[in-house]
Amino acid sequence: MKPEFYINGINALTGDWLVAPMSVEDAARIARGVKADRLAVSWLRGVWHRLIEPHLGLPLDIDPREVGKAGWGIVFHSDEAPEVKEALIPLIEYRRSKAADHSRVKVLDYRTGETRRAWLARHGVAAGSVVPAKVPYYLLFVGSPEAIPFSFRHQIGVEYAVGSLHFDTAADYGAYASRLLASEGQPHPSREALFFGVRHPFDTATQLSADRLVRPLTEGLAERHGFRTRALLAEQATKTALLESLLSTGAAPPAFIFTASHGVGFPAGHPRQRSTQGALLCQEWPGFGIMSPRYYLAAADILPGTELRGAITFHFACFSAGTPPHDRFLHESGSTPPALAEKPFLAALPQRMLVAGALACIGHVERAWGYSIALPDAGVQLLPFENAVGRILAGEPVGYALKDFFERYAALSVTLSSMLEEISFGKRIPEHELAATWISRNDAEGYLLLGDPACRLTVGSS
Repeated sequence: MKPEFYINGINALTGDWLVAPMSVEDAARIARGVKADRLAVSWLRGVWHRLIEPHLGLPLDIDPREVGKAGWGIVFHSDEAPEVKEALIPLIEYRRSKAADHSRVKVLDYRTGETRRAWLARHGVAAGSVVPAKVPYYLLFVGSPEAIPFSFRHQIGVEYAVGSLHFDTAADYGAYASRLLASEGQPHPSREALFFGVRHPFDTATQLSADRLVRPLTEGLAERHGFRTRALLAEQATKTALLESLLSTGAAPPAFIFTASHGVGFPAGHPRQRSTQGALLCQEWPGFGIMSPRYYLAAADILPGTELRGAITFHFACFSAGTPPHDRFLHESGSTPPALAEKPFLAALPQRMLVAGALACIGHVERAWGYSIALPDAGVQLLPFENAVGRILAGEPVGYALKDFFERYAALSVTLSSMLEEISFGKRIPEHELAATWISRNDAEGYLLLGDPACRLTVGSS
């Protein structure tokens, strides 16, 4: 049976696929076994009409791009350590100083086990209505995804602009806040956007992402916003070249960095999983069945003293933002989901980049589903990427810049639920259509922003 769908991700121990290429029939079979959460689907249907409006559920006189009016909040777990909260006080005070109304800057808490609906209700807000004086539009979740689950953050992110932070020490929280405040409003010394696309002749997944995603993004998008484009594609997309771009002395690194590659993954419980999962596999990789740390960019490669100076990065790679505890997608209905990690965690590479001065890093929780960017019968689906990159380069808040991904997730979730309902009534849905919708929904759900969602790229005039 000829495989049709390739899922990004390479085993860091063996050099083989993390998930073998999947046929249309296999993907459709798994999709047919999905159990839709009727309450969640009902909620998504109810808020969908608001998601596509310019004000995203905010009052009509509030532009969501105006952080001071749309509101900013920070969310701690109710048991978060006092020293972590103290480390972020300067950021809270800064956001309050910029707010049109101080009531629109909130310090909120999350209690273990709370659902999206219960959390919003406790703060006096219902689905489909953003009330900045109660729950601000921009929300920064602080702490481990073990304490505040990925699923909760994703669900809140459908209606709000959500970012996440988690570091091992209070000092790293303080370093991020300090670097962010030092960059806020200060022109970045570079007007360069770097696009990095690995392309291996033996690997359909990277051929797809390089040819259908990265290359089109290099064709005039940055220039329309006054940036220079630098492209490292195929043979040029080496670990050495990427590190040189990040670590160059005497010259500022790019203001914006977009990468597309495989992310490497480890078995649950492996001693290197926490420090290396989601590292970016580069062009040096010689082929399947071979693996070495020489081939991938990991957190350990971002050495102390690295200066990312207010940059924003976007990584299309599996596990490039984090890893959940269980596989939510690739298991048969009724079976126990395979374990992906002993406990959920944020990826170490973007964490290291944030401490080194990056304002925000966008990546994927779980696997990146490459075929979501080029669907059978539908062609290339680049608009969410083009809009996100364009908004970031235009200087809009990074949390708002990602809104198309979450609108797409909501729309595809409702579409998939409707398909499954029609199948239960006996209607035949083409397998490729069902599989493509399932894959696209999975991919759209997985994007996660690490960093303050209200931060924005500020560039000079050079």
